[in-house]
Amino acid sequence: MTRSTALLCALLVPLAGRPDCGLWISDCGLAAPAAVSSNPQSAIRNPRLAALTIGRLHYDGGGDWYTGPSKLPNLLAAIRQRTGLAVAARERVVTLSSPELWDVPYLYMTGHGNVHFSDEDTQTLRRYLEQGGFLHADDDYGMDKSFRREIARVFPDHPLVEVPLSHPVYHVVYDFPKGIPKIHEHDGLPAQGFGIFLGDRLVVYYSYQSDLGDGWEDPEVHHDPPELHEAALRMGVNLFTYAVSALP
Repeated sequence: MTRSTALLCALLVPLAGRPDCGLWISDCGLAAPAAVSSNPQSAIRNPRLAALTIGRLHYDGGGDWYTGPSKLPNLLAAIRQRTGLAVAARERVVTLSSPELWDVPYLYMTGHGNVHFSDEDTQTLRRYLEQGGFLHADDDYGMDKSFRREIARVFPDHPLVEVPLSHPVYHVVYDFPKGIPKIHEHDGLPAQGFGIFLGDRLVVYYSYQSDLGDGWEDPEVHHDPPELHEAALRMGVNLFTYAVSALP
């Protein structure tokens, strides 16, 4: 067994006994989206050595990056309870110039308004993603146009594409054969999951027309029925598990 496989087993083997788990484990022997790197030059530190948590991106442009204060603590609690991963109780707020950016394997951004990245931000975000980071952009209805514009500046050579339904992000822990769940109706368009791939690795996941993060919030905030709250948490668990298991 390689060091990277052993480390991935240590991170994810608690999932193996779950009847609803999509991971395949054989002589540990863990078939996951990818193995964790043992390369000490990787910029994203091993999540077992850094504080394993989610980074909430504080971006410029005027959008409410801070919206939904209960969503990430609730998701982190679900990750901890359902996977055994030793995640923190709260997210870490980071900017693209924060040294702490390099300690978080999963970067989350959301909002209802404008997003703007400086030229330096675009270079930093690209480097973060190329060197092992994962960005989940969650359109909370209102940031679609500006996010698409800014992410195209980060990766002009890698357009957003719809993530295929066979991708591990829809199956790694819980099965979502129809893709990302629709949490809030709003204009009634179907929920879609778009992504940017570097080789075989999904480095950006864009949840569109879903309002996924609102489903993570305390149920009384949006009066979501239990089944939607549960679906949102399950999809979030999948996203985080994929992100930490797909480090290059």
